[in-house]
Amino acid sequence: MSLVKYVVRRSLYLIPVFLGITLLVFSIERLAGDPVQIATFGNTHITEEQRQKIRQYYGLDKPVYLQYLHWLSELLVLNLGDSFSGGSVSNLVGQGILATLELQLLGLFLSLVIAIPIGIYSAKRRYSVLDVTLSSSALVGTSIPISFMGIAFILIFGYYLNLFPSGGAQSTIQSQYLYGNVFLDQLWHLTLPTLVYTFAILAPIVLLVRSSMLEVLRQDYILAARASGLGDRAILYKHALRNALIPIVTYVGLYFGGLLAGAPVTETVFNWPGVGALFVVKTNVLDFPVIQGVVVLITLMTLVANLVTDLTYAYIDPRIRID
Repeated sequence: MSLVKYVVRRSLYLIPVFLGITLLVFSIERLAGDPVQIATFGNTHITEEQRQKIRQYYGLDKPVYLQYLHWLSELLVLNLGDSFSGGSVSNLVGQGILATLELQLLGLFLSLVIAIPIGIYSAKRRYSVLDVTLSSSALVGTSIPISFMGIAFILIFGYYLNLFPSGGAQSTIQSQYLYGNVFLDQLWHLTLPTLVYTFAILAPIVLLVRSSMLEVLRQDYILAARASGLGDRAILYKHALRNALIPIVTYVGLYFGGLLAGAPVTETVFNWPGVGALFVVKTNVLDFPVIQGVVVLITLMTLVANLVTDLTYAYIDPRIRID
């Protein structure tokens, strides 16, 4: 099967998954309460009749299935609607996702650059003192929640050592910019949350690379390569690593979706202006259009990441057929 046909077929399979997720979230958020009642709580100047007019304006007085069909029809023309508090949902989510991807992709890239060589070296020097130390450290790292790690980094590097800002994407006052430069100031603010993301992803990838490499190094073709006189470097990087990458690619693809889903916690800790923090703020006031916009974006990106993961399999290992 050609690559184009495979992508088209997989994309068609993803449509019911996407519809199911959005319908589920759409239904659950309607059970959470009345956003109009929450927004006007304590305001004695608004009558129930006025509240009802607000519901009619946003279509909240209609049955849930009609609301969903209307929202879906607008989505087909790439219209996510307007936030209850004002502003285009597309603009709000678009600005947030850029900040989220900036943080998460940088952390993911750095973790891979660091973790793969460490995992390879650890597998090569199996049961050595350094291997035991690295493996034990990685095992401890996997047990630390990213939220706890974020708070710990803020206390140590932001509060006690005062090396980095404790939150935000940049200083609010121009005079506080690092060396008076906005770009350097943004990098300064980006450093601490990126370090947290990097260390959080680093530990499990180190363990995965190590175990995957150990399994591959036991294979007969590796033994044959050694017997033929190939050096360790050629065996490790030319033959073993490529086959060991398949479970790593799987993990990274799945973990990317997990990072997006976990963004609300991390971004709230660092006061980072991404879609995660936006989701938390808008969920508290039941801003349905924004909540749905964030869910749509995260769902699409997760599904696309899974599709790219499958395509990467075939590139890494030609024995895997696309069909």
